[in-house]
Amino acid sequence: MLMLLMSNLEDYMLPCLNKKFFGVECMGCGLQRSFSLLIHGEFIAAFKMYPAIYTLVLLCIVVAINTFKPFKFSNKIIILLAILNVAVILGSYAFKILT
Repeated sequence: MLMLLMSNLEDYMLPCLNKKFFGVECMGCGLQRSFSLLIHGEFIAAFKMYPAIYTLVLLCIVVAINTFKPFKFSNKIIILLAILNVAVILGSYAFKILT
């Protein structure tokens, strides 16, 4: 059942309205496809599609763990990971636009 849902994941992906209306990719373009590639075990392709996928997954895991079992310095770790995510997203977007 889970494999059936994962195989049809591409059918439910949202289009990028920024790219559709303005012709320019947004900073989130590729995130859904990257997540799909990650679920299917294509780790390098997922990174190439959206380099911030791993830092976003790590941030989500830390936030989820902190929600159920708060730990020491969790706020600082979450802020650090959020800053890292923003840096990776901005850097990869700039690289994509400039190349």
